[in-house]
Amino acid sequence: MKKLRTPYLVLMFIILYLPIIYLVVYSFNSGTTMQGFAGFSFKHYNELWEDTRLIDIVFQTGIVALLSSLLATIIGTLGALAIFRVHRRAVKGALLSLNNVLLVSPDVIIGAAFLILFTTLKLSLGFVTVLLAHVAFSIPIVVLMVLPRLQEMNPDLILAAQDLGARPTQVLGQVTIPVITPGIIAGFFMALTYSLDDFAVTFFVTGNGFSTLAVEIYSRARQGVSLEINALSALIFLFSLLIAVGYYFINQLNRRQKAPELREKVK
Repeated sequence: MKKLRTPYLVLMFIILYLPIIYLVVYSFNSGTTMQGFAGFSFKHYNELWEDTRLIDIVFQTGIVALLSSLLATIIGTLGALAIFRVHRRAVKGALLSLNNVLLVSPDVIIGAAFLILFTTLKLSLGFVTVLLAHVAFSIPIVVLMVLPRLQEMNPDLILAAQDLGARPTQVLGQVTIPVITPGIIAGFFMALTYSLDDFAVTFFVTGNGFSTLAVEIYSRARQGVSLEINALSALIFLFSLLIAVGYYFINQLNRRQKAPELREKVK
């Protein structure tokens, strides 16, 4: 079984990363298309640096993603705490079903619904509407990341804190939040990922000159994607890779620091 597993994993990684490598390689192509490699050049990176509109859109996308993820994490965590404290199964099941509606609904339907809502409220389409839409569809993701951590938490911890005279705010801040922090962090990064690559919902609610990277790439693709987009994709991939590697080493460092403490407790 183990002999079969290694070739399978290698094949999966090739399928996943070969298109990305292909894209990155052609970002250094001196030609203008991906039909043939004319020679090594950094000209598309220079074009990207000179394209101030695209650079601004990258920053706009990052700001929307960070703000929406932060707001969704706060609201989603509070929502998960509220659902966790509901004791009636029927009510809890109904709340979870409502939470999952945005996850199972097609993005086109969600985008159209937000467009109708914002139009009815006479909100001008732009940064605010995109931010609100991203917060809305990110909240259920955070709830689903945090709720399992709450369910795994030992209830005796809360009872012990209450017996020692801790106020509800102290129990929340010093007991509950530290326990569910991994779920909160996971929810934040999941919401960030969904926000960065969302196209369908954003396409419906953007306007007034405001755009995100996904919508801008779609608009340019209709005229033929230039290798400038390859250069941008290569930089984003490199940035994501550095974050992943950094996160791995931070985890390893934390484990090494906690190892002596665990050994002392065992002794």
